[in-house]
Amino acid sequence: MDEVVVAVDNAKKEWDQTFVQTQEHVRAIESCGKSGKGTEEANSLPRLNGAAQDGMAVLRSLQFKLDLLAQQLPTEEEVQSANAILKSWKEQYQSLHMSLRNANLQAKSNIQKAAREERELLLGGGEESTIRRRNLQTKAGMTSAAESITESLRRTRQLMVQEVERSASTLETFDQSTSVLKKAESEYKGHRSLLMRTRRLLSTMRRQDVLDRVIMVIGFLVFISAVLYVVSKRVGLLTLQRKVLGLPLNRDQ
Repeated sequence: MDEVVVAVDNAKKEWDQTFVQTQEHVRAIESCGKSGKGTEEANSLPRLNGAAQDGMAVLRSLQFKLDLLAQQLPTEEEVQSANAILKSWKEQYQSLHMSLRNANLQAKSNIQKAAREERELLLGGGEESTIRRRNLQTKAGMTSAAESITESLRRTRQLMVQEVERSASTLETFDQSTSVLKKAESEYKGHRSLLMRTRRLLSTMRRQDVLDRVIMVIGFLVFISAVLYVVSKRVGLLTLQRKVLGLPLNRDQ
């Protein structure tokens, strides 16, 4: 199977997997705050958004990759099919982007509601409220540290993804440049062969021209010799006739 076709199939599989994972992150964001733990879920919201944004970045990268691969497919039918898939991907991406935006709005509303309920509970008196405040403070500190580490790792991963995309784009450009150079080399070899044949033809024509000139000169010399021979013969016959007839050689005699 052609390498480009295999790459397109792999891109389709990766798109389906990434799209499903990103949808799960969006649903998790949408349900954030519904369990009543406003503070804890508010702290986890940036991590969920980071994971969703990573998925969106991968989806954008796959769109760019498919756009490049579509132009290299061997048949026109496959090119049209790849373009149709790319159009469908763009529509899915826009829909997912809108879902992520709505999920964040819903999560914000849920967290605000849960925070109000927690505040009302914490402001109330009693031992239960005191224990809950302590637990929240401990969990908030641990969650904050975990979220800080997760955010750092997410940024590192995002930078690595961007670097991989840049490297893939550079390799693709190199491949295209190599293809162009090979084509130029092939054309150069063709022109070089044509020039060599033309040079040999010109050399043959020059030799033929010299040969024609030599033949013309020899023919002219032979012609002059023949004329001189005929003239000399004619003059000799006239002299002989005059001697036989006893005629003077000159009119004055």
